[in-house]
Amino acid sequence: MSYQTVNHPVIHQRIRGIVSTIYDETHEMFRSSFEAFVSSELAPHGDEWERAGIMDRDMFVEAGKHGFLGMSVDEEFGGGGIDDFRFNAVLSEVLAGAGLGGAGLGFTLHNDITTPYFVEYCTDEQRQRWLPGIASGELITAIAMTEPGTGSDLQSIATHATLDGDEYILNGSKTFITNGINSDLIIVVARTNPDGGRNSMSLLVVERGMDGFERGQNIEKVGQHSQDTAELFFTDVRVPAANLLGEDGRAFDYLTFNLAQERLSIGIYGLAAAEAALEWTVDYVKERTAFGSPIASFQNTKFELADVATEIAVTRPFMEQCITELNAGELSPAKAAQAKLWGSELQGRVTDRCLQLFGGYGYTTEYPISRAWTDARIARIYGGTSEIMKTIIAKDVLA
Repeated sequence: MSYQTVNHPVIHQRIRGIVSTIYDETHEMFRSSFEAFVSSELAPHGDEWERAGIMDRDMFVEAGKHGFLGMSVDEEFGGGGIDDFRFNAVLSEVLAGAGLGGAGLGFTLHNDITTPYFVEYCTDEQRQRWLPGIASGELITAIAMTEPGTGSDLQSIATHATLDGDEYILNGSKTFITNGINSDLIIVVARTNPDGGRNSMSLLVVERGMDGFERGQNIEKVGQHSQDTAELFFTDVRVPAANLLGEDGRAFDYLTFNLAQERLSIGIYGLAAAEAALEWTVDYVKERTAFGSPIASFQNTKFELADVATEIAVTRPFMEQCITELNAGELSPAKAAQAKLWGSELQGRVTDRCLQLFGGYGYTTEYPISRAWTDARIARIYGGTSEIMKTIIAKDVLA
């Protein structure tokens, strides 16, 4: 199966018939530019990266050259100097529309999830040292929270670091780390205060090549094959105190700071993936015949597509409202959880229902729907499981 030519604008015009209320001419020019980049630089290599289990890290540098990384990084450090999450959303929509689930995740994690920590909490010295490379794509980022025995339970993190002079001695392990193989800067959540409690964790930036830092296998997954996901091991790694991100003991506060954006990012991608799946399916059922008639003429097909199109149509305004609130600093944790819960569940439902309309061909790799279906499953797990999202939402409802 080959990746599809980017066609996301067609979704706006033909499938949904909904005009966006938040994107202006600048965002649409940015979209067109990124579509051209994806079509020429990413899509032709999609199958190759799927087989290899990793995207070529040079693609980060190419993306950086075109201004598609570090949009929120100040211009003096080579970034876009733009505090506008709409540009991030455009990238997610285009990547999903191209069927670039695995490879695209590396970009969205770098832009939406890790870069904000560096922009917000770096010292002046750290900004000089790291931000230019983050914006150019020469320094690929990752964040390491999950451990083999903890899952979503950050309170149980065992990775620990002890301050020894002007260095932290770091020991422990992490797993399921996106960009785990390609990354150059890894934000590691570690326990620096043995007394426990909310102020027991800190963020340490581990750099490629530090003694005692080892990467495990590139984990084989059900989907997202072109996304490198790895185990990380830290054995007496001496991390300079100058690599402490923010203040010692403030990790929980910092992680909470960016959770809303992280979860909204996942929700937006889920919606865009659902839109792409619908478009592919509409094209297929119009061309494919059964019993002498196009599949599109069957009542079941019409009803399935009507349901899917309606769910997508009512989701888009909510997601765009969340983007507007995030830009204004007003997106609540509960609403971000709703965006993540609904977007990821929608992605799973729509790709599954659309695959069914492809029949046996949907279960082959000939069409992009099969990859979209397998790639979708993780969305209900990473960034906080659907069950955790429901817990956050329920707490707000019952407050």
